[in-house]
Amino acid sequence: MNRSSRLPTSFCSPNGSSRFAPFQRELRKLLLPARARERGSTMLESAVMISVLLVMLFGVIGFGNALYTYHFVSNTAREATRWASVRGSACTGGLSGGCPAAGTDVTAYVQSLSTGIGLDPTKVTTTTTWVAPPNNLPICNSQPNSPGCVVQVQVQYSFQFLFPLLPSGFTMQSTSQMVISQ
Repeated sequence: MNRSSRLPTSFCSPNGSSRFAPFQRELRKLLLPARARERGSTMLESAVMISVLLVMLFGVIGFGNALYTYHFVSNTAREATRWASVRGSACTGGLSGGCPAAGTDVTAYVQSLSTGIGLDPTKVTTTTTWVAPPNNLPICNSQPNSPGCVVQVQVQYSFQFLFPLLPSGFTMQSTSQMVISQ
């Protein structure tokens, strides 16, 4: 159906030209369906929504990676503390890694845990201290890695988000302590 056929015949001339041509254009705009007037707006709305959804998706992935990294830091601190607590001054030597454990041994153990899991082992920092327990055993002052004393391991990791829209790097840390058993 021709659009001009919808116009009243009083506006049209037989040869197609009319002195009412500007009015005809306005009338056609009014008579066109809404879909034809909004052509292209769907593509614009889709582009905006896809952009928002992609930013949200990358944000979820980035924060998921941060949560994974914090879980690694926390678990590594607990594992290293447990590893050091069974390698005190009374250790018999049947354990791998040497007895008794020194701070460098704990650091080497943490480095061995952090390889092959998708994190950079050079960004892992370990601090091991032997502290006196709340009951202040006298032996803990002279030989801090004796059974009954406390070993404390702090693990830090310099985390960097992969996506530029998220915050820049920050340090994740976890501290664990345990009573030395051997």
